[in-house]
Amino acid sequence: MSASLMRLPLAAGRFMARLERLTVLKQHLTTTRMASTTTPEDEVVTSSDGSGGVKYILLNRPKALNSLNLNMTKIITREMREIEADPSVRVVVMEGAGDKAFCAGGDIRAVTEAGKVGDKLAQDFFRYEYILNHLIGTFGKPFIAIQDGITMGGGVGLSVHGDFRVATEYTLFAMPETFIGLFPDVGGSHFLPRLTGSLGMYLALTGYRLKARDVTLAGVATHFIPRAQIPTLKEHLSELCSSNGKLPSSNPMTIIKQELDSLHQKFSTEHAQSELTLAPHMETINRCFDQPSVEGIVEALENEKTEWAKQQLKTLSKMSPTSLKIAHRQLTLGAQLSFAECFKMEYRMSQGCMAGKDFYEGVRAVLVDRDNSPQWTPAILQDVTDEFVDQYFARLPEDKELQL
Repeated sequence: MSASLMRLPLAAGRFMARLERLTVLKQHLTTTRMASTTTPEDEVVTSSDGSGGVKYILLNRPKALNSLNLNMTKIITREMREIEADPSVRVVVMEGAGDKAFCAGGDIRAVTEAGKVGDKLAQDFFRYEYILNHLIGTFGKPFIAIQDGITMGGGVGLSVHGDFRVATEYTLFAMPETFIGLFPDVGGSHFLPRLTGSLGMYLALTGYRLKARDVTLAGVATHFIPRAQIPTLKEHLSELCSSNGKLPSSNPMTIIKQELDSLHQKFSTEHAQSELTLAPHMETINRCFDQPSVEGIVEALENEKTEWAKQQLKTLSKMSPTSLKIAHRQLTLGAQLSFAECFKMEYRMSQGCMAGKDFYEGVRAVLVDRDNSPQWTPAILQDVTDEFVDQYFARLPEDKELQL
C-alpha cells in the first residue's frame, strides 16, 4: 500500500461529512445501550388486515432503531413458518416501528461481549439470523419489505432477499461492516455481486450510503413509494386479498408486482431522479473495483489521480485491512455460489471474525471508547496474506456448520 493511502489528511471542509457518516454508523451499532420499553414478547408484533389475507410483521424496537436481536430472529422465523402453512394468508409485509428506521442492524454489542467470553450467542446469533435471511429469500408467498428509514446490516438481510422491497424518500441503505472489522454478511455475498457492474464491490468495501431513489436505482429496492403513500399501498393489498379481490391463489406474484409497479409510477414522479447519484463515477467504479485484489483496487484508484478517487482511498484507509480482504474474496466467490451456499460460507466467515481481533477492536473504537481510531491487526493490506484470509473460509467441524 502506498504511503499516500496511509497518510491522507482529513480536509477541514469535509469534517461535517465524516461526522455525519460516523453518526449514522453509530446508530447502526448502538443497540443494547439504547433504552426500550418493549418486552421480549413485544419486540415483534404480528397482525392481520381486515381481509385476513395480509399478515404484517412489525419490528417493534423503535428506540433501538428496530435493531435485530436473537429473540427477534426466533420470533420472526416462527411466525413466518406458521404464515407459510396458513392458506388464508396471501401476502406478508414486514416494516419497522417509528419513523427513523426499518432496521438499523444487528445486536452487535451483545455479540461482541459474548464472543469475548466464548458464550454461544456468538454462534447462535449469526446462525439464527442467516436461517431467517434464507427463509425470507425462499419464502413461498409474496413478501414485501417496507425499507422506510435506516436499513443497514441486519435490516438489509430482513429485506433485500424478499420478492419486493419498497424504498421511501427516507430510506438510507448501507453495509458499513468493513469499518468495524466485520464483512457485509446477511447474504451480501449473493446480492452485492449481482448488482450492476462493480457497484456491489464498491458498496461492500467502502460502506457507501444509498439514499431514497438511489436505493431503487441501484437495484437494492424494487419500488419507490413515498412514506405518505404507504397506507395507500396497504389499502390496495387488502382489496386484492379480500373475498372479491383479484389476487389468484395459484400465482399471486404477477398481480402484486403490477400493483407495486402502478404505485411506483404514480408517486415516484414527485421524487423524480433519472439516474443513480453515483452515475458520474460508475465508469471509474467499474474499472477500479473490478480488480482481482484489494491491492489492485488501491493501485487503480491511485492511477486515476482525481479528487473523487482520492476520497475513496481515504475511505478505504480507515477500514480493517482484514475485512477488506475477506469481503473482496467473499463477493468474488459469492458471484458463483447458490443462495444457500452463500450463507454457509458467511457463517464460516462470521466464526472466523469471532476468533479474530478486528471485530472487537472496531466495536471498541466506534461504540465503546468512541475514539474512532481502531488499531487493526494486521495493520496494512500487505500483511493480510492469502493464507491468513483462508482461515475465514475454512470448513467448520460438521456439527458446527450452518444447516439450512
